[in-house]
Amino acid sequence: MSATPLASQVDSLNAKKSELTPPLLGASVAELTTWVQQQGQPAYRGKQLHEWIYDKGVRSLADISVFSKQWRKEVAEVPIGRSILHYRSVAPDGTVKYLLRLADDQIIETVGIPTFAEAGDGPKSRLTVCVSTQVGCPMACDFCATGKGGYKRNLARHEIIDQVLTVQEDFQQRVSNVVFMGLGEPLLNTENVLAALKCLNQDVGIGQRSLTVSTVGIRDRIREFAQNNLQITLAVSLHAPNQALREKLIPSARAYPLEDLLAECREYVEITGRRVTFEYVLLAGVNDLPEHALELSKCMRGFQSHVNLIPYNPIQEVDYKRPNRDRIQAFVNVLKQQNTAVSVRYSRGLEADAACGQLRASKN
Repeated sequence: MSATPLASQVDSLNAKKSELTPPLLGASVAELTTWVQQQGQPAYRGKQLHEWIYDKGVRSLADISVFSKQWRKEVAEVPIGRSILHYRSVAPDGTVKYLLRLADDQIIETVGIPTFAEAGDGPKSRLTVCVSTQVGCPMACDFCATGKGGYKRNLARHEIIDQVLTVQEDFQQRVSNVVFMGLGEPLLNTENVLAALKCLNQDVGIGQRSLTVSTVGIRDRIREFAQNNLQITLAVSLHAPNQALREKLIPSARAYPLEDLLAECREYVEITGRRVTFEYVLLAGVNDLPEHALELSKCMRGFQSHVNLIPYNPIQEVDYKRPNRDRIQAFVNVLKQQNTAVSVRYSRGLEADAACGQLRASKN
């Protein structure tokens, strides 16, 4: 299959990046068992190593007390693959923003989003992690802070999984949901994203239906992704109901017509049997008019889909505005009149610049 120039450039750049000693984080029990045997250790050490990495969150092999001191000394320099916490901030709603420093000193951002039970029902009931898949983002969506900082590289499997373990350790609570909606375009890093999804499901223990991958849409990549027949949720960042407006908001849309993207989404539903969620950021006076809602409803016809409306979260670089609640409700009403499944998501972490579209891997 042909690749877009953008996809080819990203793939070429990352093909040049390799590590002499791959970190252990991300490896399965079988892979870790093979590795310990290669080091001259008995096979059962593989299961022990797996437990210490994923359940105990160990950051150095030197700290695994069930291993002999001699062997710990021999493998002390083998990296597990954990990042360093560079910065942490907490929003009034309990959302926590983390800046993580990677082995090459690049900084990425991840967000922990707790969902609290009703009063009197006990402690936090759910913990969602919004993970990044790239350092920066090449998509350059006009209303999104992430794309303003440019793109540097893809994240490796262990760098994605580390974000989930970091949030889990900080909250002292099992992560229940993971959304691939942080820095970067996941489908420009498909190999590592698929590997991370497998690990999060099989090794960290998060159900596939609690995993969501969001994409702006890269030609042929949704179709390729569907071939893995995963039970995850696919979320497509649409943000406009027609090609002309979408090109203004999303530069990459020029190379991928809306009708082609929707056709590929229909194929995804046919292959997987899973509906597609369409993310739509509402920008006052830009894409939030009743006629836009009517156009959007026509895009959704003929296949299983759900529209997730996201009132715009402000960033410093542009002067878009969030629609008022009446305008948002009017948009919702048109969609419902057209029998289009719709919900409104008010993003968490707004005050800490940790909400949807605000991530930039910086403190501000």
